[in-house]
Amino acid sequence: MGRRGPFFICGEIMELNSLLESTLQGLGYELVDLELSNHGKLLRVFIDKPDGINVEDCVLVSNHISRLLAVEMDFEYDRLEVSSPGLDRPVKKEADFVRFCGEKAQVKLRVPLLGRKKFVGTLVGVQDGYLQLEVEGAVIALDLANIDKARLVPQF
Repeated sequence: MGRRGPFFICGEIMELNSLLESTLQGLGYELVDLELSNHGKLLRVFIDKPDGINVEDCVLVSNHISRLLAVEMDFEYDRLEVSSPGLDRPVKKEADFVRFCGEKAQVKLRVPLLGRKKFVGTLVGVQDGYLQLEVEGAVIALDLANIDKARLVPQF
């Protein structure tokens, strides 16, 4: 997987995501998200595990990813950041929507539904490829394929 100028081909990002997901799973971590920015020079990796993430986890995963990318892939980057997903954790996979049922989330759609792209509500579940989201007392169904971004809303 080599870099082609300042841009990456979608397949290369998917390959990197797949490699990191399987490798981190073997270490007991979940790959929550992966970001490339600054024309691919900055690689951000967000990880989680059931009892939370601490600094030692980030150091361990950062060292592992550095070695992995040096050995397994022709992948150039200037800086690697590894951190927890934070209180406003991204919700990306169907399993995440199920896992966080009962939590409040902010969901942004690619294509508007009912004249809106943004919804804030409680995750109720997933059924037949649709997220069930309770918004203002009513449950609406949002096509998972139409979800652009979703994040948990921190509760204090």
